[in-house]
Amino acid sequence: MNTRTGQLVLAATPIGRVADASPRLAEELATADVVAAEDTRRLKRLAADLGVVVRGRVVSYFEGNEAARTGSLVEALEAGDRVLLVTDAGMPSVSDPGYRLVAAAVERDLPVTAVPGPSAVLTALAVSGLPVDRFCFEGFLPRKAGERSRRLAGLGDEPRTMVFFEAPHRTAAALEAMAAAFGDDRAAAVCRELTKTHEEVRRGRLADLVDWAAQGIRGEVTIVVSGAPSGTDLPTDPVSLAALVAEEEAEGATRKEAILDVARRAGLPKRQVYDAVHKPPGGGPTPPPATGPLP
Repeated sequence: MNTRTGQLVLAATPIGRVADASPRLAEELATADVVAAEDTRRLKRLAADLGVVVRGRVVSYFEGNEAARTGSLVEALEAGDRVLLVTDAGMPSVSDPGYRLVAAAVERDLPVTAVPGPSAVLTALAVSGLPVDRFCFEGFLPRKAGERSRRLAGLGDEPRTMVFFEAPHRTAAALEAMAAAFGDDRAAAVCRELTKTHEEVRRGRLADLVDWAAQGIRGEVTIVVSGAPSGTDLPTDPVSLAALVAEEEAEGATRKEAILDVARRAGLPKRQVYDAVHKPPGGGPTPPPATGPLP
């Protein structure tokens, strides 16, 4: 009867400089029975850079074969093997392969641990200059414009700082969609090539970042966006909200744009402002656009 206890080890790998790799990562690479790598060629380069000889069995484990290969890795764990999972950069399962394997191991009550290390999410958050007391990670936005806009619209009232991953060739479009959903003045930071030679952190309003990104971006990109304001001195009763929307419409904004902007300024859900405009007290008609300043 097998008495060995297998263990799944999730190992963070450098997001830029190989010098950021921990001594424990090198130790785990050298001693693991099985090494599951998102890219076996990158694993080979990483091991060479660390001066490590990988003696265990190496298998590929990426998005295309993750579902099919999870079963065999679980079998290795049940047989008592120490299985090391590494992805191209950062922590496995954070927008990288790994979740399926962790879930399968946990379901079978197999031990799971991690080698902590570099994380683009936390690094970008820390250097962004935006609030870090509460944050959420939103991963990659949908590639299609409509789906992307709907995802961001659902985050319009999110009060926590938000962290996104994005491909360099889609960064300008993503920032433009964020400006439309959150408002041009929302503070944000674009972190490019973190910890690498050409690291760059560009901070400012979303509108300014849209103009900057239009010139083209290269490298790995992480975007950090401040959360919705918690509140302002604007009046929030339905009549006042409807009047504020009407005022913006009179200045040329569409009703949708006006509702979104008033909700952002007031720190309210868009639905509350929408109802104030389309469901005025007493069931009367929607007020027309304002023709002068508010009283």
